[in-house]
Amino acid sequence: MQFGIMTIGDVTQDPTTGTTPTEHERIRNTVEIAKKAEEIGMDVFATGEHHNPPFVAPANPPVLLANIAAQTEKIILSTSTTLITTNDPVRLAEDYSYLQHLAEGRVDLIMGRGNTGPVYPWFGKDIRQGIPLAVENYNLLHRLWHEQTVNWQGKFRTPLQSFTLTPQPLDGVAPFVWHGSIRSPEIAEQAAYYGDGFLHNNIFWNREFTQQMIELYRQRYEHYGHGAADQAFVGLGGHVFMRRNSQEARREFRPYFDNAPVYGHGPSMEDFMDQTPLTVGSPQEVIEKTLSFREYAGDYQRQLFLIDHAGLPQKTVLEQLDQLGEILPTLRREFDAGRPAHVPEAPTHEWLVRRHEDGMDPVPGGRPDSPAGRERAAQQERQAEQSGGDDDSTRQGTTQR
Repeated sequence: MQFGIMTIGDVTQDPTTGTTPTEHERIRNTVEIAKKAEEIGMDVFATGEHHNPPFVAPANPPVLLANIAAQTEKIILSTSTTLITTNDPVRLAEDYSYLQHLAEGRVDLIMGRGNTGPVYPWFGKDIRQGIPLAVENYNLLHRLWHEQTVNWQGKFRTPLQSFTLTPQPLDGVAPFVWHGSIRSPEIAEQAAYYGDGFLHNNIFWNREFTQQMIELYRQRYEHYGHGAADQAFVGLGGHVFMRRNSQEARREFRPYFDNAPVYGHGPSMEDFMDQTPLTVGSPQEVIEKTLSFREYAGDYQRQLFLIDHAGLPQKTVLEQLDQLGEILPTLRREFDAGRPAHVPEAPTHEWLVRRHEDGMDPVPGGRPDSPAGRERAAQQERQAEQSGGDDDSTRQGTTQR
């Protein structure tokens, strides 16, 4: 089980003091958070990608992640999310391959569409084409990472002829990709089709909807023959704020929740806590709530926490990390205790290299002997029979005439 921190890099006024960090301070604080996450034993640090206030999460995450890679040794560097819709797939392939080399393989990506409407036209895209953009752009990105020479033509960018990516992925193995989504079943389908991971950013949704999305992904993962449904790679989001007792935690966090760019001025904190993964309380409450995610998500591989949102001062964020570090051993032990032996751990670069060497890389759309492969073969057979029948009818009509 991988545990990690995700940040959206918002620059928000502290509602209790009226102070607002500068962009420079927020950027430096983000690096400090990543280093602290490694120090307490977290497995993953993931940065958002933004192009508009109040966020200073990088427009090009590899810039930040390369800086963090130079100051860390073990933690996996990821994104939350990389915008597959408005970025050029060629640049994504180049930048993240390069980062992969700099970080010695400690890189993966969470791909997503993003939900900030104005960003699309800024980059010449139409938000109404969000799903088709995600499908086409990822198809090209996947090919660039898995084929030596690419000839490609699509709807949304200029064609490629005899294009070779430089640098090639480290050890011939592309970074692992999680497809992140809040509400789009098409993205769950996309993740399953390629045999990639699916991360449901469930911080806004109830457990019933999250369960539906994950079950869809698992069913389709098995349909494409990448493994059993419970062997699919699932990740979840979450948001925690801890103090030694729940009363203290809720009293301290309430003004931040009420004024948060993401949560504020909507349902109450208690409603959010009841209906979503948001946990504001004691360490034991955070442990119990987090462990309960398995009841509707099954045995999953990655849990990311948002902890630096809504104007929380850096001192408080670092204290939250210390408290997370204290409960991490319990979370690991409890999650591991219930995990069946056939359910894989979250992919790492080393695991991906072994899978590649064993010839077990997933085939997009499934191998011929998968349920999807057999379904395609049967469909082709029906089409051939139909075509043959049409030919016979044509010949008979010609003979009769």
